[in-house]
Amino acid sequence: MAKVPKKYFEKLVENSLDIVIATDTHGRVIFYNDGAKKSLGYSREKAVGKHVTSFYPDVEEARKVMRAMRADPQGRCVNFETTFVAKNGEHIPVAITGAIICNDRREEIGTIGFAKDIREIRRKDQLATLGEIAIGLSHEINNPLTSIVTNLALVRGRLDDDPAHAGDLAQIDAIQEGVARIQARIDSIEQMARSGTYASREYLRGAQMIDLADRAEEPLASPVAAPGPTLSGLRILVVDDDAAVTASLEELLSREGCRVRTAADGEEAIRRLVEGPWDLVLSDVVMPNMDGYDLFQKVKTLRPDTAVILMTAYYHDQDHIIKRSRLKGLEGSVFKKPINPDHLKKVIARACKRAA
Repeated sequence: MAKVPKKYFEKLVENSLDIVIATDTHGRVIFYNDGAKKSLGYSREKAVGKHVTSFYPDVEEARKVMRAMRADPQGRCVNFETTFVAKNGEHIPVAITGAIICNDRREEIGTIGFAKDIREIRRKDQLATLGEIAIGLSHEINNPLTSIVTNLALVRGRLDDDPAHAGDLAQIDAIQEGVARIQARIDSIEQMARSGTYASREYLRGAQMIDLADRAEEPLASPVAAPGPTLSGLRILVVDDDAAVTASLEELLSREGCRVRTAADGEEAIRRLVEGPWDLVLSDVVMPNMDGYDLFQKVKTLRPDTAVILMTAYYHDQDHIIKRSRLKGLEGSVFKKPINPDHLKKVIARACKRAA
């Protein structure tokens, strides 16, 4: 095998995209590569001869790296996280793999460090965290919003025909507008999680906040409900692990003339299915013990003529529950909570018509 020239390795290190800095025994820079120039902003002429502590926020931070190398029997540190300061003052998080260099007599003659800029890695970690937060927020906020929206529709239905309650109707409209704003903010977070990008703006001096106000806001439901389909007489089983959701949907559908029972999870729903025939099962997607797909499969086995609608509090069907159910014959789904009551009635009417 041909021997690789030393010059080749020097060029390889010099052109590396990572930051490579070597120092002498006094801590002065004797080697500074192109990756360092690009990340830190100093030219090679300006960097060589500077003390290495010039690239750290303070002397103590530089000493932490040296202590990490001295703590190792071989004088090395691997992926030690610290911070560099660029020429423009920007603080750059880096992971250093470094070593103390010794001569043949095992005398220290300097150090060399290979530092990787980890800003992009941290940004991706932040986006992953944002995605997890979006899922949690959607589930934990959209479920109670479903109860709020449904109950607002019920109250409005009782007050619509009484002119004496015009002021109350105005207050309901204001509440609906507030709920719509909350939902718009949740939608913005979901969009950021899906796209992997987000914008920020200054909140207080020196503090930034994610900008959630750049989406158009639309009301969740029209203040004046249009005449909906007739659901009177339908036998409906509502399944959700959130008691407020099942209670509000039970009242809403009962006022439409439906015969409604509720279940807190899939196992309770199966017991209800055995009790008697049902026209429709309206079930949440994410529940403990049994998810919406498994319940859908059970319904098709126990009551093949019963229609099924799945609903979720999040825009993303992470486990493909709805997709897998559709492949098995599911035709009804509501992909967003809070659910527009008028839209829900239409979906129920269509699903029951197809089942019939």
